[in-house]
Amino acid sequence: MASRDPLPFDPIMRAAEMWDERIGPSRTMAAVTSVMRVQQILLSAVDGALRPHGLTFARYEALVLLTFSRRGLLPMRVMGERLQLHPTSVTNIVDRLQADGLVRRTPHPTDRRATLVGITESGAALLEKATESVTAIEFGMRGLLPEQETQLTELLGKVRRAAGDFD
Repeated sequence: MASRDPLPFDPIMRAAEMWDERIGPSRTMAAVTSVMRVQQILLSAVDGALRPHGLTFARYEALVLLTFSRRGLLPMRVMGERLQLHPTSVTNIVDRLQADGLVRRTPHPTDRRATLVGITESGAALLEKATESVTAIEFGMRGLLPEQETQLTELLGKVRRAAGDFD
């Protein structure tokens, strides 16, 4: 979602050519720079779709995660693990969602140290509308065929696995 006119050339490929001439092989630099730029594009698109609903992507992800849980409740620790966030970040996200009436906290029935988080009816209703908005723009992912999206997910999964994101 460009807010300006497109450039008449690909600046990443131009930088890659200069890198090749002055530093050495540019393959990795060009790939990383492309991923970073695409991340900016996708975040901008998703944030734009979620903003009218009063959500950020992190808050949206938390609501989605809660709806995916079997009982509709998750311990905050598990939310952090699944969202791959620091406990402080999870607390901040849940605080904001709770302040908006989108989630509720309840004590864990068997572990006094744990708190369970569950999505409220208004949270589920908002999530449904927000999901319509992000899927209407395809999460900002334009220009790829469905099989290419699958291939991209698989390729990026290899990088994530190598970084220790998952086994």
